[in-house]
Amino acid sequence: MKTAAHQLLNCPFEGVTKKIYLESKVWELMSLLIDEELRQQDVERSPNYLTAEVIERIHYAKEILLQQLDTPPSLPNLARKVQLNECTLKQGFRQVFGETAFGCLHNHRMERARQLLIAGEVNVSEAARKVGIANRGHFAAAFRKKYGVLPSQYLRQRRNSG
Repeated sequence: MKTAAHQLLNCPFEGVTKKIYLESKVWELMSLLIDEELRQQDVERSPNYLTAEVIERIHYAKEILLQQLDTPPSLPNLARKVQLNECTLKQGFRQVFGETAFGCLHNHRMERARQLLIAGEVNVSEAARKVGIANRGHFAAAFRKKYGVLPSQYLRQRRNSG
């Protein structure tokens, strides 16, 4: 939701295109809000069968993923490391964090890459490599999907506004 709001406030278009873009971002925000509300209702209705120990292991799994952004373990290896079966890890991760393990990994990769780009520490290719995405085209597409602009455009916008 933060990303959509940021994109709404920093519209890169003018005229009719701007109007259409802004309307689409408002619809996107509304759908995200509705989705969040439905997820919350599902969590409240679903039985909380996770023990404190399992929740602790799921948090540990998230730590492992975030520490190894560039070379994350596979789901079976992650489950083995935290001593849970895959099914419990997948369901528990979604219940505890509201997203899949690798959805979480992807979001943190994109955020880390954005931070690297903002800091001016690396170029686009290096940012992709540092977060474990070897293909620059895949990185650019994922970045654009998350932030609404290509990484190179994002950098230009940051330089022009800063």
